[in-house]
Amino acid sequence: MNLRALVADDEEKIRQAIGIYLRKEGFTVGEAVDGEEALTKFRSEPWDVIILDVMMPRIDGVSVCEEIRKASTVPIIMLTAKNEEVDRILGLEIGADDYMGKPFSPRELVARIKAATRRVSNGSALVQHVLTFTGIRIDLLNRDVFVLDEQVFLTPKEFDLLSILARSPRKIFGREQLLSVWDFDYYGDVRIVDTNINRLRDKLRVAGAPSFISTVRGRGYKFEVNEKEREFGN
Repeated sequence: MNLRALVADDEEKIRQAIGIYLRKEGFTVGEAVDGEEALTKFRSEPWDVIILDVMMPRIDGVSVCEEIRKASTVPIIMLTAKNEEVDRILGLEIGADDYMGKPFSPRELVARIKAATRRVSNGSALVQHVLTFTGIRIDLLNRDVFVLDEQVFLTPKEFDLLSILARSPRKIFGREQLLSVWDFDYYGDVRIVDTNINRLRDKLRVAGAPSFISTVRGRGYKFEVNEKEREFGN
């Protein structure tokens, strides 16, 4: 399968290095020299993964990520020369799937890119179910969510959080457990879970629908439903 990667960085050497390694893995690679070009190419062509430098001219990578997340759940990996925790948390909170500080190993970056695209393309390969509850339907295979028959667009991390909770209704998950959706070494503040849960709740509140996710004080979160039904896909 020929995957397409968009590499947006104002440093030509970095774009070239990433492109060389990705092409060796069979990727088709597009390049953008600034945030404005990145958004233009995102809107005009299909991409399987986007690599964004945080510090880009014209439009910075954070703003580009926010704009992409309004329309797409394509995996996004952020790059930054500011290898500080606050930048890492910011990137993850706005919907990025992964984060690497410069300088970085191109081989490690490619490994993370392949992992991100594999998660999305496989969906939930071993559990090909559609979970149907009162007011909400969650397609684990196609990663689609419908609340009161209206489609709700979630970021990859928001969907992962929802699927973990929805697979085990009424079970309480601690913040440390939910950090597992960030499947790389993350040692930051667990409040990133709260931030993503709050965004997820807001998106699930469609036309007066409940948020479906309850807070259990001092323990974590659980998926609250009145009834449950599962439909099995092929």
